Amino acid sequence: MKFSSKAEYGLRAMVFLAKEYPYLRSITEISLEENISAKYLEQIFIQLKKNDLIVSQKGKSGGYTLSRKPDQISVGEIVETLEGKIEPTKCYSAQCENSTCASKKVWVKLSQEIKKTLDNIKLSDLISN
Repeated sequence: MKFSSKAEYGLRAMVFLAKEYPYLRSITEISLEENISAKYLEQIFIQLKKNDLIVSQKGKSGGYTLSRKPDQISVGEIVETLEGKIEPTKCYSAQCENSTCASKKVWVKLSQEIKKTLDNIKLSDLISN
């Protein structure tokens, strides 16, 4: 399973906001600090904001911050917001449609374990020394 740059950059930006929490930071600041295109970061932030992971404030001293404390936001939430449902693969066997596909059990279990692992990692875990 491979995650896209959207997940990588989104997670990096969220870790940056977690370190700065509860202060507001601009996309320009985050872009420069994390070496991420501001335009791409804007697209990522639209999704994060839509899913209530960040909030924004307009104006001269505006910017973005986390919608909740860093210990209340999981990496799983971030990844699923940016990548969609965590599925290592889809089984294309006709047997899967009838629930008789043996290999489907492997993919379901793997998906559950990946999701469990990512959900157990909080932003606060990534910023503490």
